[in-house]
Amino acid sequence: MVMKTAVDEIAEGIYRICTYLPDASPGEGFTFNQFLLDAEEPLLFHCGPRLLFPDIAEATGRIMDLDRIRWISFGHFEADECGSMNRWLNVSEEATLIVGQVTAQISVADLANRPPQEWPDGEVLDIGGKRIRRIDTPHVLHGWDAGLLFDETTGTLLCGDLFTHTGGGPPVRDDDVIERAFAAEDLFKGQTALTPATASTIRKLAALDPSTLAIMHGSAFTGDCQEALIALAEGYEARLLDAMD
Repeated sequence: MVMKTAVDEIAEGIYRICTYLPDASPGEGFTFNQFLLDAEEPLLFHCGPRLLFPDIAEATGRIMDLDRIRWISFGHFEADECGSMNRWLNVSEEATLIVGQVTAQISVADLANRPPQEWPDGEVLDIGGKRIRRIDTPHVLHGWDAGLLFDETTGTLLCGDLFTHTGGGPPVRDDDVIERAFAAEDLFKGQTALTPATASTIRKLAALDPSTLAIMHGSAFTGDCQEALIALAEGYEARLLDAMD
């Protein structure tokens, strides 16, 4: 059972496109979120699974004509992030696929219908009204090629799988994001690669002091984002130490 895909503005000019699947995880179900950044050159972050493309595309079309999209990106190579990549390239004919360098080199250059543009770590893309920085986060949460985006204009961290939690929930919350994230971590048993670099990578994100966390699976968060990121880093650090005992 798939619920109707919802659209909500979670920060100025940033839209959360959310599909809730009640049966996708035990108990509360699971959401799959994409984010459309409305600017002179609109950018879509996360493509979504291939089979959900019709619903996601219809919802995106409520915001703007799909042929207005000029940039398509995602954090790392995984079906929920790029399963419908080529379907987006088909409907957004003027769009450029722009992904992290590792993603491009090990997967996407071969699989995409149009050659991707590589997006180096730390490079800022000006899309006209928004400045978007790519931040490489290898193995955080998982994937050698993992990376996130930070909108310097609104202070929004498009944080991919960080803070993943179950349930439908409202579009935006300002409470209990750590509790919900670690409950999901326990439920999914191993979604995160615990390495010596996990906590330090997340602490570098905390230094950005974001105002909004655009979470890929679950509600966006607008509480104390810096504090939440520090707590997440500390939690993973403790779990790594426990695993090493």
